[in-house]
Amino acid sequence: MITGTRLSEDPEDHRKVNWNREGEPRVADLDRDLRRLIAHHGPLSVAEYMAAVLVHPRSGVYTARDPIGADGDFITAPEVSQVFGELISAWCRVVWRAIGAPDPTLLVELGPGRGALMADFLRVSRTDPKFHRALRLWLVEASPAMCQLQRRALGSAEASPSPSWTEAFARVPDGAVLLVANEFFDALPVHQFQMTASGWNERRIDEGANGTGLRFVLSAPSGAAALIPASLASMAEGSVVEVSPARIALASQIGERVAHFGGAALIVDYGACESRTGDTLRAMRKHAFHPVLADPGTADISAHVDFAGLAQAATEAGARVFGPIAQGPFLERLGAQERARTLIANATPEVAAEIQNGLHRLVDAQAMGALFKAVAIVAPGAPPPPGFE
Repeated sequence: MITGTRLSEDPEDHRKVNWNREGEPRVADLDRDLRRLIAHHGPLSVAEYMAAVLVHPRSGVYTARDPIGADGDFITAPEVSQVFGELISAWCRVVWRAIGAPDPTLLVELGPGRGALMADFLRVSRTDPKFHRALRLWLVEASPAMCQLQRRALGSAEASPSPSWTEAFARVPDGAVLLVANEFFDALPVHQFQMTASGWNERRIDEGANGTGLRFVLSAPSGAAALIPASLASMAEGSVVEVSPARIALASQIGERVAHFGGAALIVDYGACESRTGDTLRAMRKHAFHPVLADPGTADISAHVDFAGLAQAATEAGARVFGPIAQGPFLERLGAQERARTLIANATPEVAAEIQNGLHRLVDAQAMGALFKAVAIVAPGAPPPPGFE
């Protein structure tokens, strides 16, 4: 990941985000920094490029604006329907009781977005006062702009317990943990490798000749190539594989924490159940696909999650893993239909239609129900948690 040692953080070396007539951010400073990095250090890895686009200190997608929601680049499950966050809350409450109802329990959300999931979670958790009082809320968020949105959402929900923020999961205090990560791992940087006649080469990003824009090039592989799964080590020429040291390291940290202190983690994201080849890097701008290397900073960028890799890392750290299973069946097992019917019974026809449409989007295989998967990480010897029976 690119850090401040390569991306200048000198206030005099950055321009504030400018805006064009359509209200789009012009990220000349990001484009300038990328080109400067390439000129001084050579082509960037895909992981470096992803990190710069998303968390550039002045013009990153998450640091300069709000990319979530109908007016942003993409929408997440908690924004689609309150049912999602409510069911996650119920899931955590059942798991908490199964592990002996420890008090206190650390409730951790990775990448809380605009705070919608946690606002719905805490509203439901209040129905069980003992559970609610035991929670110590930690939000893992690197963007000051997103932290402000989360404060607003949780403040309006009269959230209790009072949240604490940190930029890294490693800084969350020790203790029994209930961790939720919805659409977080897909945004962690990936390296891309392409099979050539001479073996795996790394895909990197260079500046085209005569200012023609950014382009992909191939170079000698970096140390991240060691993470290529053995099952994919010998592929046809032209095959592309993605690996993410950041994802593997975080899954290992979560697995170690759960195995040592108890608790559980629920990860929901999109990708394939097994490790596979393919270039899944994509950029989304106003809910439409956008060229990955065009206008960096104006579109969200992500890549599919290798759930098999996450499961292996957590297992090797001492935890037990269940899943992945598709989001649709998982939510159905938790009672999504029943919860929606309860909400509809007390709703106006317009709101009832919104609830039904939101549920359809969450569970239908042609919408989010099949592409998104759920994985549970629990302590060794723990039984299958709800939805994974």
